Amino acid sequence: MLLRDILRGDDQVDAVVEVIRAASADVLLLTGMDMDREGATLAALTDRLSESGIAYPHSFTTMGNTGLRTGVDLDGDGRLEEPEDAQGFGRFPGEGSMAVLSRYPLAPVQELTDLLWRDLPGGDPWFASDEAAAVQRLSSVAHWDVRVEAPGGPLHLLAFSATPPVFDGEEDRNGRRAEDELRVWQVYLDGGLSGPPDGPAVIAGRINVDPVDGEGRRTVLRAMRSGPLQDPAPEGPGGMAEADARHNGPPGQDTVDWDGPGNLRVDYVLPQAGLEVAGAGVLWPVEGQPLNGLSLATARAASRHRLVWVDLVLDR
Repeated sequence: MLLRDILRGDDQVDAVVEVIRAASADVLLLTGMDMDREGATLAALTDRLSESGIAYPHSFTTMGNTGLRTGVDLDGDGRLEEPEDAQGFGRFPGEGSMAVLSRYPLAPVQELTDLLWRDLPGGDPWFASDEAAAVQRLSSVAHWDVRVEAPGGPLHLLAFSATPPVFDGEEDRNGRRAEDELRVWQVYLDGGLSGPPDGPAVIAGRINVDPVDGEGRRTVLRAMRSGPLQDPAPEGPGGMAEADARHNGPPGQDTVDWDGPGNLRVDYVLPQAGLEVAGAGVLWPVEGQPLNGLSLATARAASRHRLVWVDLVLDR
């Protein structure tokens, strides 16, 4: 459990703190973080950051859908109460959830986490049974519209973390779901699902699909990168240095170092078209060449994923 690791000073937690220090972000989305109903884990993390001189006075999390039991055989394998039968894959509620940390105040958050998959306009769902269709939520973790009250004006952080588009069968259940988890924001920005937000927005999170390499459906990602969103195409020197010869995409834009699939771009910060981008990058150092004081060994100890950052200029 993450709370236990924070309290006992786990080496991976120390590495995560160093990554956050190196990024020095005003607003930060963390994915793959175990969270609890009472908020003790997030409170412990912000305390640990504060002790290290990194202050985030504003934060938000909920447990979301990971590990949330349904009592239904969602994947149709004839077995119940497996991690695959939770609303989002998980052995316990809150496993691998998300959190937002901010130096600026946060307004009340609008959640789309309980949206049923069958109710997504234009979606492409697959269900093992009518019983599964009646309960299956779309979000594998959560979908949040977090309004950040920044000094230059409000900014909406549209946060989510999609399921990996693998670990299924010919029905491509996870691939369909991953693409529809991004489609939520496409519909929302177009005025559906109680959208659009009342101000500029940024989609941030683990989309779990590379634009060129690896598995996954790319239709919605391509449409959004060429339409309502802009792609600053962040790059990091480490991705270039550790390029996979068998891949066709720009290696400097890769954000994860996986065994098997290799290095891929699966983590994104995509500002709405029209927002001014002052800079962008992937916090992936090269061996022997720290990046913002962060070594490659520490980045690897923190996570297989590398932090993606984008600097925006808001109206003053």
